[in-house]
This record gives sequence, C-alpha cells and structure tokens, in this order.
Amino acid sequence: MPKPRTVEARRIMGKKVVKGKVYHYEYYTLPMNIYVPKSMIEKFGSHYELSLDYERGYILIRPKKAEFKK
Repeated sequence: MPKPRTVEARRIMGKKVVKGKVYHYEYYTLPMNIYVPKSMIEKFGSHYELSLDYERGYILIRPKKAEFKK
C-alpha cells in the first residue's frame, strides 16, 4: 500500500440559469474529482490524507486533524 498523501479540498463555485432565474451553488472536491460533502468540510476542515489501495480497489480518505471544529 503506498504512503498516504496530504491533499486539500478545492471549493468550486458555479451558477446556473434555469428559465431566466440564476442559481448559485458551491461544492468541494479532492484530487481525482472525489466529491466531499460540505458538512465534512465544516466539521473536519479542508486538509485530508488520501490513500489508494490498488490491490483491493479502495480509496481511503481521512481528515488530517482528528479534532473536531465547533
């Protein structure tokens, strides 16, 4: 199993026009376009450890800090 690497979540902001009305949205992704829910970013922050296990086909994502944000 390769050494885990430290990654940072990117904040993606966008807008969409539907029937003349403009909607704004935001979401967070890690490298490899892995979606991270906003609640995880609020709870653990934006730094994570990413491990890939090619033999089993697993992607393991752990928060860099074990402490919770309040």
